[in-house]
Amino acid sequence: MSDAAPDFRFRRENRLLTPADFQRVFDQARYRAGSRHFLFLAIENPLAVHRLGLVIPRKRARRAVDRARVKRQLRESFRHRPDSLQGLDVVVLLRGGLSDPDPAALRAEVDGLWDKLLAKRTRA
Repeated sequence: MSDAAPDFRFRRENRLLTPADFQRVFDQARYRAGSRHFLFLAIENPLAVHRLGLVIPRKRARRAVDRARVKRQLRESFRHRPDSLQGLDVVVLLRGGLSDPDPAALRAEVDGLWDKLLAKRTRA
């Protein structure tokens, strides 16, 4: 049965887990894309998977529900781009204050930043 639906799960192998993984992206970031609320940093990895790390501090989004909504939108958009993000380690930082973000506007901003980041990758 080759018509099976693609697997869009966010598995453990798709996460940056250790402080060393995060630090490597911070120190060697090759691709950057930013907006008012987010900064995306990315580097190539030697693995056959794409990995995501999130930095969503309480100082930038005070309420837990807002932080959870931001993380959910970021993970969701990341999961739906497995082919284009293949071989990248990405760290997303929340840099602008968010309070009660609109999910549709948030998703549009995040999707636009993914497109920007991938355009820089293809130009390099």
